[in-house]
Amino acid sequence: MKITELETVVVGNPEPSDVGGRYYVFVQLRTDDGIEGLGEVYAAAFTPAVLVPLIEEVFARHVQHADPFTIERLWRDMYGRGYSGRPEITLLAVLSGLEIACWDIIGKAVGQPVYHLLGGKVRDRLRTYTYLYAKPGDSKDVYREPELGAQRAVEYVEMGFTAIKFDPIWPYATLDPRQPTVESLDRAEAYVRTVREAVGNSCDLLIGTHGQLTTSGAIRLAKRLEPYSPLWFEEPVPPEMPEEMARVARATSIPVATGERLTTKYEFARVLETGAASILQPNLGRVGGILEAKKIAGMAEAHYAQIAPHLYCGPVVGAANIQLATCSPNFLILEGIKRWDGFQARLLKTAIRWEEGYVIPPSAPGIGVELNREVATQNPYTGHELHQDPIYGALD
Repeated sequence: MKITELETVVVGNPEPSDVGGRYYVFVQLRTDDGIEGLGEVYAAAFTPAVLVPLIEEVFARHVQHADPFTIERLWRDMYGRGYSGRPEITLLAVLSGLEIACWDIIGKAVGQPVYHLLGGKVRDRLRTYTYLYAKPGDSKDVYREPELGAQRAVEYVEMGFTAIKFDPIWPYATLDPRQPTVESLDRAEAYVRTVREAVGNSCDLLIGTHGQLTTSGAIRLAKRLEPYSPLWFEEPVPPEMPEEMARVARATSIPVATGERLTTKYEFARVLETGAASILQPNLGRVGGILEAKKIAGMAEAHYAQIAPHLYCGPVVGAANIQLATCSPNFLILEGIKRWDGFQARLLKTAIRWEEGYVIPPSAPGIGVELNREVATQNPYTGHELHQDPIYGALD
């Protein structure tokens, strides 16, 4: 079997840009015997106009005419192209999408879901969480108004969620990390306290910060939030220096989580070796694909750390996350965009099955989903903006 063709599909997200990003980049590989494999590239630093030619270049040089079963060889060839041989986040995103598509082909060729090829199913359902999102018509900022945030949190609990995530010191800026003011610490604590009082102990609270804080600032915030028992403190400081994140982890009882901006086993190894986090959040559309994420999960297991696959992109990465979670003993919780419904569900021929706060792993071969080409074609992305934007400059 040989891979013969690539098709790249860029889809504009008609929902608000804070619900999964402005667009999704899907790749479809075809083999000489007619099997198609679906993948997704999660790259936020360049527009699709730049990204699509990069995908085509990597495919033509390394993947076209290759055997899709040779995952390790393909991975090393793509990773080491140009003699870089180090974590380069956009290249890793391209690699990830193509690697996921190869696994989809492999699963279809042997008639098995990918999780059966990576050790087999260890759980029949996967606990999920969602970010706390505003609703159309909200007159206030849901991330800065405690009462509104609490109202939204209660609505999610009533849907069946047992965990929700939010950023109480939103927004983030290009000149972060910053030292929080007493006023911002007061506001963050009030927000978390109000949400906790609204949902009680029936729901875990995940503090989803975005590396906005200095080490000392993150420790100050953690001390304020400890009484409300968050399940985790996500990326409290920027991810480049896990040694600094480890200082935060040692200073708080809240478990630290990180990983959405990291790639490869090499970067996650530093996180584990320094003790920076006990919960790892690989995004499979960026980290290096399914097999690389399985290796990371194995390293984490040896350190008694857990994995919580990250999702801020489209449902194909979500489907790959599900495959990893299903076969990983140290899986903790899975991120989704709300209830895996809305536009993300319409993009798939068969929506991901979500029941009362849990995803039910699919039994279909490969990664278990197929792109609805009609919906994808009806929603092209024609803009020139990035997938998401921080505030440029400093925040007072």
